[in-house]
Amino acid sequence: MQKKYLLGLTLDELQQVVVSLGMPKFTAGQLASWIYEKHVRTIDEMTNLSLKNRELLKESYEVGCEDPVDAMRSVDGTVKYLYPAGEGKFVEAVYIPDEDRATLCVSSQVGCKMNCKFCMTGKQGFTANLTSRQILNQIHALPEFNRLTNVVMMGMGEPLDNLDEVLRALQIMTSPYGYGWSPKRITLSTVGLRKGLKRYIEECDCHIAVSLHAPFPQLRSELMPAERAFSITEVVELLSHYDFSKQRRLSFEYILFKGVNDSMAHAKQLLKLLRGVDCRINLIRFHAIPHVDLQGTEMEQMVAFRDYLTSHGLFTTIRASRGEDIFAACGMLSTAKQNGQR
Repeated sequence: MQKKYLLGLTLDELQQVVVSLGMPKFTAGQLASWIYEKHVRTIDEMTNLSLKNRELLKESYEVGCEDPVDAMRSVDGTVKYLYPAGEGKFVEAVYIPDEDRATLCVSSQVGCKMNCKFCMTGKQGFTANLTSRQILNQIHALPEFNRLTNVVMMGMGEPLDNLDEVLRALQIMTSPYGYGWSPKRITLSTVGLRKGLKRYIEECDCHIAVSLHAPFPQLRSELMPAERAFSITEVVELLSHYDFSKQRRLSFEYILFKGVNDSMAHAKQLLKLLRGVDCRINLIRFHAIPHVDLQGTEMEQMVAFRDYLTSHGLFTTIRASRGEDIFAACGMLSTAKQNGQR
């Protein structure tokens, strides 16, 4: 019989486990402490549980921590890890150290339904949603876990398309019984699934980053087919009803493509689209992927684009490009693994 996993369970779910096995309810808090605070990998390490209870747990459960099966290391310190996600399936997590910060980019799905033109993950198609355990495992089994300062849900997949499992993972990450992180350390990136976005805003305090990439609907739909179902104008209208001036940050991600979305006309339309919304823009350099006829904008034009937006009151930054000497673009390492190239 295949054992069930403890990693990825909330405190309430752990209480259900111990009560079903005839253990005292407070044992759930001990389990949570061992798993999320002390980072144990086996039930045998939970030494404040009686030997009888440990043996009883082991009959049906295991912690469920799985190490990366592959890694690629960049000269700039960035590491792309490949994690197992079921038989023959893999997902990526990217560790990005930067002076006193260390960020992990975490996946939420195997493949993706959104099929953005510039994303390798979308070329895989959609295979499966990750469970909360598989989402947390990318953090929990990270060799550099103790150095982590920030997590971004910006890896493979659309987080709002797997919202129940993502919210469960975020609850564990931010709860006192779990990792106990401030929501300010976590950002979720989305193309803007309207129903899921509304629920996320109202149930979670973590930051939000919306993938925008084009201010004109027709152009955005060419780059991001999700625009046809989830209009960016409707997404911005929804966001305008919430207050992002205090605890939570709202940002818009904008990859600059040479000759496609990097003109002053695009910058002016961005200002018009986001007028009155308390937000920032993150400009991103494009990491080329095979068989896609898009090129990154040169830095001089990126700087001009940023300066124009900033001078007109829209706070804009250029995100530093990392890991270009490895499979930098999201989905490339997992694609190579599935195709037997790694």
